[in-house]
Amino acid sequence: MARLPDWAGRLGAGLNAAGKRWEERRAEARRDEGGESDHEPLVVQQVVVRPDPAQVVPWGLRVAAEAAWRLLVLAGTVWVLMRVISSVRLIVLSFAGALLVTALLQPLSARLTRRGLPRGAATAFTAVLGFAVLGLLGWFVTWQIMENADNLSRQVQGGIDDLRRWLLNSPFHVTESQINGIAENLREAVGSNTESLTSAGLEGVTVVVEALTMLLLMIFCTLFLLHDGKKIWRWTLKLVPVAARQGVAGAGPMAWRTLTAYVRGTVVVALIDAVFIGLGIYFLDVPMAVPLAVVIFLFAFIPLVGAFVSGALAVLVALVTQGVFVAVMTLVVVLAVQQIEGHILQPFILGRAVRVHPLAVVLSVSAGGMIAGIGGAVVAVPLVAVTNTVVSYLHRHAHRASVPDAPDTGATVV
Repeated sequence: MARLPDWAGRLGAGLNAAGKRWEERRAEARRDEGGESDHEPLVVQQVVVRPDPAQVVPWGLRVAAEAAWRLLVLAGTVWVLMRVISSVRLIVLSFAGALLVTALLQPLSARLTRRGLPRGAATAFTAVLGFAVLGLLGWFVTWQIMENADNLSRQVQGGIDDLRRWLLNSPFHVTESQINGIAENLREAVGSNTESLTSAGLEGVTVVVEALTMLLLMIFCTLFLLHDGKKIWRWTLKLVPVAARQGVAGAGPMAWRTLTAYVRGTVVVALIDAVFIGLGIYFLDVPMAVPLAVVIFLFAFIPLVGAFVSGALAVLVALVTQGVFVAVMTLVVVLAVQQIEGHILQPFILGRAVRVHPLAVVLSVSAGGMIAGIGGAVVAVPLVAVTNTVVSYLHRHAHRASVPDAPDTGATVV
């Protein structure tokens, strides 16, 4: 029994030594695993966090990319729309022409209806009167050309002979053999291109057929627009989403007033141009002064290009029939009337309702001519004017919608 405490002491010392060795091994294992030991601080590994790629791209480049893909989508949409319009150009131009004619005739039809005439009778009377006037203009121009064709041919031949003599006596030292050579080259060019001229003639027949088809379709559309314009507009509003219907309903009458003002103003300006230029070339004794005045009136509906072409035609007729002096005086008359028109008549008659920047006029006429020819050039400017009115109204409508208790200015009829 005396030895028991020694044995117990040695056992306790052994257990303490084993416990220390166990703790040392655990600490060593934690150090190997990157853990924390009782004697050394914990070493934390640094984790590299990669930023969002969109945040690395510079802000200006991100804005440019956002704008670029939206512009690409818009350009693709416009391209597809232009392709569709080109495919059905005849229908689009017929309906656009019907809108222009309706804008010109609708006030007369509405006035007759208010006077008690039935809607159908008022529509028929207005349409017959309007198209009869247009038909008479076309018949008058054709009749005058046929009546004066022989006289004009003799005057042109005389003008060519005068030009020939002037070249022979001019300081340019042109000889008669050179003039004969130029004439012979022209005859050979015409003879060698007979096939091209024949195909051009066949294409001209196709154009005439298309023009007649477009005219009949335009008359048909005009009749229904005059008679059922309000019903057609109400039905069109049903196709618009409900959220945007109120704004579109208010923009429609504004667009129609702009189109009506444009057509009326253009007719008045064209009439003034035709009258004054016609009087000027009549007193200058230029042949076919009245048909040329009618041509000037019709070409005035093509902004910028029409005035240039019709004026050049009048100057050319004066040159080959009456000589250089009369041609110069005709040019002076044309330029004077066109300057008065551009700086006084158009701002006064058309006013601010259809004011379009000259750059927009040039670009729209060019684009319209490239897409749909002469018809596209005619409808380009009123389309731009109407679009400008609609966009401005919708912008104001959106601003009013953001204000509580804003007045409701929407409309449902044209």
